[in-house]
Amino acid sequence: MKKISLPEAFLSRLRSLSVALRPMLKRLLVVGLVAALTFGPASSALAARSGGRIGGGSFRRSTPSYSGGGRSYGGSGYRSGGYGGGVGFPFLIPFFGFGGGFGSLFALMIGFALINYVTNALRNATSDDGAPMIAQRSQRGSRSLVSVAQVQVGLLAQARSLQTDLDRMAQTADTGTAVGRSQVLQEATLSLLRHPDCWVYGNAESDQVSLDAAEVGFNRLSLEERSKFTQETLSNYNSAQSQKSLSQGGNTQDGADALLTTETTNEYIVVTILVAAERRLDFPTPITGETELRQTLSSLGSISPEDLVAVEILWSPQANGDVLSKDDILAYYPDLRLV
Repeated sequence: MKKISLPEAFLSRLRSLSVALRPMLKRLLVVGLVAALTFGPASSALAARSGGRIGGGSFRRSTPSYSGGGRSYGGSGYRSGGYGGGVGFPFLIPFFGFGGGFGSLFALMIGFALINYVTNALRNATSDDGAPMIAQRSQRGSRSLVSVAQVQVGLLAQARSLQTDLDRMAQTADTGTAVGRSQVLQEATLSLLRHPDCWVYGNAESDQVSLDAAEVGFNRLSLEERSKFTQETLSNYNSAQSQKSLSQGGNTQDGADALLTTETTNEYIVVTILVAAERRLDFPTPITGETELRQTLSSLGSISPEDLVAVEILWSPQANGDVLSKDDILAYYPDLRLV
């Protein structure tokens, strides 16, 4: 057997180490680029990153209950406002004479049988639409998993009408209702589908988790995307609207107009759609072309109001006079792929 010399063994170990450290070095490179763009001398194109936001929703689901006349019916018992506590037993005591000196084992058995009957009747009680409560609980159990998805599209700056559509929706949409939020999602995906000639980048990710985990994941993604904006200049979230002027020195309207005429191909618009839905969302990943991106957007737009738990649409730039350069794309949206 040939004996490996010391230099060859050292080189072999060095190669293994470089392979193991390659993912870490890639992340450090991205972090370094972000730091350089953030703290280094920035151009006017990097000085401001305005953003818009539309959406809303709630991850809190109320459990159906039936109340009235001081009584509340739960899933497995009976409570009366007049007796407080117990599962229907106290009202039987006077009837059968417990504590009155002539209670018997037979009467006790009848009492428990009545309690069991009442309990089963309440469990199988029907709702207003006639559906058994047990069936409703089974249906809610099958819908306990929530899909959380993030879809991002990078477009050329020629898609200015897309920004106009998003601005209009942010100013007029009803994001306080499920139907209104569903309409916002449909209109946003439709507007994106109308600009395939401007698509440059795309990315889609989806996961199906529990309701609590979905809320945490959705909020985390939202904070990550919103933190990329220097200013959130237009917002309509759960019917709370706000609009601000871009207050960033060095990035004036005149300067931006000059860039539009000379470096239009180096300007982009990035739209991020976050969705939480009570249905499985299957996207073709990774997105490598227009076909996959079109299928993904169509799938998002088809989510019904009943399945939609929460939605958030964010885009940058939003304010007039703001631009997003290719360096911004590389720094703040590293997961985007060319389509």
